[in-house]
Amino acid sequence: MAKEQEQQREQEIETDVSELIGAGEEGNTSAEELAEEIHAAASSEAGVDQELAYGRVGPRFDRRGPFFMGMAGAAGVAVVFAIGAIVVAIGQVLLLIALAVIIAVGLEPAVNWIMRLRAPRWLAVSTVLLFTLGVFATFLALAIPVLVTDATKLANEIPHYLHSLRNHRTFLGKLNSRYHVVTALQHFITKGGSAQVAGGVLGVGKVVLDLVGSVVFVVILAVYMLADLPRIKRGLYKLAPKSRRARMVLLTDEILVRIGGYVLGNLLTSFIAGVGTWLWCLALGIQYALLLGFMVALLDLIPVVGSTVGGIIVALIALTHSLPVAIETAVFYTVYRFLEDYLLMPKIMVRTVQVPGLLTVVATLIGGTLFGIIGALIAIPVAAATKLLLEETTLRHLETR
Repeated sequence: MAKEQEQQREQEIETDVSELIGAGEEGNTSAEELAEEIHAAASSEAGVDQELAYGRVGPRFDRRGPFFMGMAGAAGVAVVFAIGAIVVAIGQVLLLIALAVIIAVGLEPAVNWIMRLRAPRWLAVSTVLLFTLGVFATFLALAIPVLVTDATKLANEIPHYLHSLRNHRTFLGKLNSRYHVVTALQHFITKGGSAQVAGGVLGVGKVVLDLVGSVVFVVILAVYMLADLPRIKRGLYKLAPKSRRARMVLLTDEILVRIGGYVLGNLLTSFIAGVGTWLWCLALGIQYALLLGFMVALLDLIPVVGSTVGGIIVALIALTHSLPVAIETAVFYTVYRFLEDYLLMPKIMVRTVQVPGLLTVVATLIGGTLFGIIGALIAIPVAAATKLLLEETTLRHLETR
């Protein structure tokens, strides 16, 4: 009864406000006076007081009305379409962010280990970052002199190669006589090939700049995330309803633990691949043994295909030594790949991320096909998180039905 009286009183006041708005200026009433009367009537209708500066909140719209339901449905479709378009447009940035998250979470166990030695978090984070940057700096210090030396050697050998092309008794001269290599190059240049070469060089330069920019972005973002990871975790916890927040905390912590285990396991297999390459190259006298070990270790971070690519590169470099050494190197990497796929990786992945070997291969292939190298890198952590969520949500509900 009281509610009906309140609604009737509001309707009467609303009528007064509506009449004042629709009446307009009458007689000697000025526009300013009419505006003040409308404001006073609106304050009375809304119930303005010291606590409610703008009055009581009005009743909610009838969500069951056909107009409201139609507008809500149309707005939902528009929002989904807009979100999809935004995700497609910034897909590469989202992949870089995901990679930075995995790197930060993967380095978190090392930070926690240093903090157990009673070191502050800033010191632990700085130590881990300095060690990581030191590893990459060592690789660059080994690689750059080799690249400069080989490039200088190639530039000095170009006149010799040109002379060999003109000498019909040499191997290159015979190839030129049979396939007309020099003539084809001259024809390519005169027909606009120089412009295509220049465009190709500019394209390569753009790719290099994009790669450097992506690496810098991922490194900076990973550093910030690693430094502020506890606060980021608390922010994620707040996204869940209060009634489900406890379970959200446990699942989130388990997902982060599995991601960290995956990164540490991947680093372990990469270390084994790098050390094995270094020892093999030293044993057979292959040049740049330490550099090749670092290179294979970095490439092995890419699941499934990384060690294969590294083995091919090492075998090609071994070919400059001799054909038997190259064949022995190819056999070595074939055997190592078999041991890594069927002995090392299954044991490490099952213990760290609890993902079966078949799911690891399938997830890596799908991620690499859809999103390239970054997709292959983040595929296994995403598969581990998805597997855990399905086991603890969907499968549990299915078991209760």
